[in-house]
Amino acid sequence: MILLVEDNETIARALQYSFQKNNLTLEYRNTLREAKKYIEESSFQLIILDVTLPDGNGFDFFHDVLEPKNIPTIFLTAKEEEDDIVKGLQMGAEDYVTKPFSTKELLARVQKILLRNEKNSILKVGDISFDMDKMMVYKGDNEIELTSLELKLLHLLFLNANKVVRRTTILDKIWEWTGNDVDDHTVTVYFKRIREKLKTDIIVTVKGIGYRVDVSK
Repeated sequence: MILLVEDNETIARALQYSFQKNNLTLEYRNTLREAKKYIEESSFQLIILDVTLPDGNGFDFFHDVLEPKNIPTIFLTAKEEEDDIVKGLQMGAEDYVTKPFSTKELLARVQKILLRNEKNSILKVGDISFDMDKMMVYKGDNEIELTSLELKLLHLLFLNANKVVRRTTILDKIWEWTGNDVDDHTVTVYFKRIREKLKTDIIVTVKGIGYRVDVSK
């Protein structure tokens, strides 16, 4: 789960919607006080923290609350001054994003950090291994030849390991990657081909919803 600390309700709701479409759970709080209470009650993989909030400074909050808990943090700042950027990184933040920012760029940075913080970049399901760094798939010691689109689809499932990737998300991704407007039947055919090449049915079909792989580490 990811926590956004941002006092702009419009930005927060828009990001929550975009993250959900990418199978990432994003919660948000509008003040540092609310965020601190929530962090004490729940665990988070990553914090996205605005540095300027109504009840305090994000840098101080990071130093006092987040750093001791070793929670990866991305700073959001409306300022472009180099000193602020350097300060955030020197304090130990994972990254920073300057407003206004691209949602796609923020998502990419978040996913990169989540992957980097995985204990092992090679994820395994049965006798299938996916090297997330090299974008290569193996059955035992043998590499499996997948098309570029098949590899991206399987990567999407591994990227969201142990969670269902909805068919609507898959359709959106295929359009983003190829520019082709495909239907549900085509998605079914793609995954049928992937299963045939893997020769192991590691892809779980969640009827009427989407697909999932359950990864062990």
